[in-house]
Amino acid sequence: MNTVTDKAVHRVEWPKGMVSGAPYWAYQDEETYRLEQKRIFEGPVWNYVCLEADVAKPGDYRTTFVGEMPVIVVRGEDGEIYAFENRCAHRGALIALDDGGHNAKDFQCVYHAWTYDLKGNLKGIAFEEGSNGQGGMPKDFDKDKHGPRKLYVSTLCGLVFASLSEEVPPIEEYLGEEILGRIERVLCKPVRIIGRFTQALPNNWKLYAENVKDTYHASLLHLFFGTFRITRLTQGGGVLVSEDGGNHASYTIDAPGDAKSEEYARQGIRSESQYRLADPSLLDSVDEFGDRIQLQILTVFPGFVLQQINNALAVRQILPKGIGRMELNWTYFGFEDDTPEMKKRRLKQANLVGPAGFVSMEDGCVGGFVQRGVAAASDQFSVMQMGGDATRTDTTRATEASVRGFWKAYRTHMGI
Repeated sequence: MNTVTDKAVHRVEWPKGMVSGAPYWAYQDEETYRLEQKRIFEGPVWNYVCLEADVAKPGDYRTTFVGEMPVIVVRGEDGEIYAFENRCAHRGALIALDDGGHNAKDFQCVYHAWTYDLKGNLKGIAFEEGSNGQGGMPKDFDKDKHGPRKLYVSTLCGLVFASLSEEVPPIEEYLGEEILGRIERVLCKPVRIIGRFTQALPNNWKLYAENVKDTYHASLLHLFFGTFRITRLTQGGGVLVSEDGGNHASYTIDAPGDAKSEEYARQGIRSESQYRLADPSLLDSVDEFGDRIQLQILTVFPGFVLQQINNALAVRQILPKGIGRMELNWTYFGFEDDTPEMKKRRLKQANLVGPAGFVSMEDGCVGGFVQRGVAAASDQFSVMQMGGDATRTDTTRATEASVRGFWKAYRTHMGI
């Protein structure tokens, strides 16, 4: 039983323009959740749907979601990428049932065998003219007027984004110059997918969106980060925030001098520990981008994450599944020109992240801690004032600027 829906939600007024705190009803209210589907995920945003490597050849396809809307992404025979709603125009069944495939010539609904081409156009109806001169579809039925909704598609650095809105700006403008540069920094050459899985999380989707934008928590929650100095607030780095607040990139610069810092121990913070690795080669890394950045987490509003932790590269897709549930799609990748040694390194370092990752296992439960903790606090607000109340780029990670940026973008799209 989802206890969130069993309690009355008291929606207190959210002061106009306030982004330094969010009302807890935003994670609990069914009406708000439904509005998010229309105003955000189906609105003028770019939703990440897959990698170009997922649909490398004509007929290659992936099934995914835009918010709660099931979507098919496919490479057409003309080499272009198309995206359309995974919903048969006849009675609403899913058109494609699996996660993806290759060499598709068309898609046929299993329910009544209505058939669609790779652009999402209805092209065939079983027994359209009836049987033995009886039944069938009306003579004036126009297949061109019936079909799943089609999405606008944009590609960038091997990423595929889709939108239902004709008002969405070009992807480069949507990202902003700084965030675009940080995507290009990592996705600098053709990628090769090395693994994927889906993780179920017991929390509202916005709690995970906040989490990956939250530079403040990383070395406090994640014992591994602090102990092995992958990222600590005493190291160099900073956070970039797009003008609209929705997109961000945080980064940590390798700083050997941080080994002398006693700040964590002085404050009695649990992220300083005496744990050591039985196999230290897990952290054997190379500076493959030549800038000494050993960690970068980048997000694109509303639900895309690009991760570089040492040489562990991945994209994550945030998918809402109800008020207090979500799914996180992980896709691990390397580059087509990776040496066998680099591929082995990436596979080993992939153990840093995921449901049981040395780093991110805590993220799998902390959102649920919040969801449970605020169950009776729909009339209260969170406090997000680290670093002030601005949503701008900064040279410190002891700030919640990018989390505030999320709420700035959220309030803009929701009109609240």
